[in-house]
Amino acid sequence: MLRLSRRGSLGITSPTIDSSFPKLSVRDGLIIGAGVAIAVAIPFVLHDVHDIALGIALVAVLVPVTISDLDHRIIPNRITGPAAIGALAIGLATHPPGVLEQLAGGLAGGGFLLAFALAYRRGLGMGDVKLGGVLGLYLSASVGVAIIVAVFTSAILGLGVIARVGVAKGRKTAFPFGPFLALGGVVAILAGPQIVHWYVHSLS
Repeated sequence: MLRLSRRGSLGITSPTIDSSFPKLSVRDGLIIGAGVAIAVAIPFVLHDVHDIALGIALVAVLVPVTISDLDHRIIPNRITGPAAIGALAIGLATHPPGVLEQLAGGLAGGGFLLAFALAYRRGLGMGDVKLGGVLGLYLSASVGVAIIVAVFTSAILGLGVIARVGVAKGRKTAFPFGPFLALGGVVAILAGPQIVHWYVHSLS
C-alpha cells in the first residue's frame, strides 16, 4: 500500500537494499506507528470478527492514503479501488447479510461528499469523494461519525489558520482533507456504533 501511495519515491540504494522501497520521513514513521498501534488495539475494543476484520483492513488503507494526500494532495484510485473491493469481500466472507448495509453506507458517504464537492469545487477533490465511499463500505452507518469528525476537525484547523494569518490569507490556504477523513474513520472504527446509538436514543 505504501508503495502505491508514494508515486515512485525511492529509498537509499545499496547492494543489499531494495531501491523500490519508499523513502519514509519521520512524519511517515509516526503515521505508520500510529496505524500499527490502532490495528493492534482494535481486537481489544471490538468483539465481532466481521467488525475486527473491516477495522484492521480500513486502518491499512488509511495509513497510505494519509501519507499520499499529505505528500501529493492526491488519493490514488489504485488504493481506493482495491480497498472498496476488499471491504465487500470481507463482508461477504464474514457477514453476508450486512453487505447491503455496507453498500448503503458507501452510497451515503460518497454521495454526501460528492454533493459538497459540487457545491464547493475548491474544497474537495474526487479522491476525497471516493474515500468517503470507501469509508462507508467499511463503516456502514458509522460513516456519518467519520464525516462529522472530519468536517469538525478540519474546520478547527481552518479557524486556527485564519486566526494566525488573517481572513484574507486564511481563506486562500488549502490543506488536504484526506487525513481528516482518516482521523474520522479511526474514531468511527473505535467508537462509531456507540456514538450512533447515543445519538439515536438522545432523539427519542
